[in-house]
Amino acid sequence: MSILGIIASARSPITASAVAFTHFDSPYITTYSWSDGFSSKYSNPATLPTGSGKGLAFRPQGDVIAIAHASSPYISAYPWSSGYGTKYSNPATLPTGSGTNVAFTPLGNAIAVTHEDFPYISTYPWSSGFGTKYSNPASLPADNFGWGVAFTPSGDTIAFTHSNSPYVTAYPWSAGYGTKYSNPATLPAGTSRRVVFRPQGDTVAIAHLNSPYISAYPWSSGFGTKYSNPVTLPTGDGYGLAFRPQGDVIAIGHLSSPYISTYPWSSGFGTKYSNPATLPGSEVNGVAFTPIGDAIAVALGSSPYVTAYPWSAGFGAKYSDPATLPGDYTTSVAFI
Repeated sequence: MSILGIIASARSPITASAVAFTHFDSPYITTYSWSDGFSSKYSNPATLPTGSGKGLAFRPQGDVIAIAHASSPYISAYPWSSGYGTKYSNPATLPTGSGTNVAFTPLGNAIAVTHEDFPYISTYPWSSGFGTKYSNPASLPADNFGWGVAFTPSGDTIAFTHSNSPYVTAYPWSAGYGTKYSNPATLPAGTSRRVVFRPQGDTVAIAHLNSPYISAYPWSSGFGTKYSNPVTLPTGDGYGLAFRPQGDVIAIGHLSSPYISTYPWSSGFGTKYSNPATLPGSEVNGVAFTPIGDAIAVALGSSPYVTAYPWSAGFGAKYSDPATLPGDYTTSVAFI
């Protein structure tokens, strides 16, 4: 079986069972049962993250949830099975600053955390807990702040975004970092907040500050020539980013109304989809589709802090808000 086949068999796409949001105030993460909309809130973890939640990821197998947060140990991970288990022990070597985002390899055998201080990214083997930290990449961007991280669907590349030029850096990955790939010929226009690979592995996209707010490149063991910008650009700084699991839609959350922009994707940006009838109420910091692509959820800067819509070739009518809202500014979202 190919590596893609192994990855696919690890957890076949199913209807979402839960959706999680990180946020600034305690308990720093809020998770809801999902059944064609928000259902009851899960109990908080017994041991909470220690500061504002910035990013989160479920392990592809669905058995672990990890949260990057503002205070030491900067990363917290828990078993997940329709609720939080007992927190895993912290890594022996902690990230060196406020955690900003987190990603698992597609096989779930490594976890990467972006953070504020040098080396800006820390990566660990994963097997029922954190293993010994991998060595830092030989070539790191200078004077930076790590923001986002993603692995290719085949797990052979890791990319992370950061605050200073070249704004995105990518390396081969095979139980450690390989030699840094060349920078894109046309760089993102500013601080880059999120990076995602298309599920087919042939495209890498970046949400960033400064127009055009989103940049996308062909990917084949390196950055290809930047795709043309969307005809209708997002209206402000790009914060959240996601491809639909089918790879046929790309969504970007941004600073200004309508706060989310979505486009068909087929070797480039198609004509922007119509805005939702009920817009998000403020900037969208995180975006996620369900595993089968039938709904989209966003993390917001103001109440109700979470919003979700059915998706079928465009936005459906907004789902009702959860009965128990997160207490503050939400920063990221993930379905399982």
